[in-house]
Amino acid sequence: MSSSENSEKLKQWLSKKPIRNAEWIEENGLIKLKVRKFKSKAGILICKILNKPNYFFVNFDEIGTFVWKNFDGKNSIEDILNMLEEKYGEEKMLERLYFFMKMLERGGYVRYE
Repeated sequence: MSSSENSEKLKQWLSKKPIRNAEWIEENGLIKLKVRKFKSKAGILICKILNKPNYFFVNFDEIGTFVWKNFDGKNSIEDILNMLEEKYGEEKMLERLYFFMKMLERGGYVRYE
């Protein structure tokens, strides 16, 4: 893939507008994302039998919380990146944001407008 093709893909990705697609809570100023343990009927049944919840929480740090709160369908990824760089500095922020978003995408916790 040529650098112009990579540049175009990056430009397209940066123009996307992410939207939260998961249950979450805010506690002490930080986001906790609610994640299901099991999707299968067997797993859900085991949780019921053991009287345990079928979910756990993933705790975001300050930067993850900042990003999550801006997944509103109005801000593009580029907008969020610029806000991050302004607030926290530029060092490897693009890479950090990319991998964070890919993780959320794979889990179905974020979608795009």
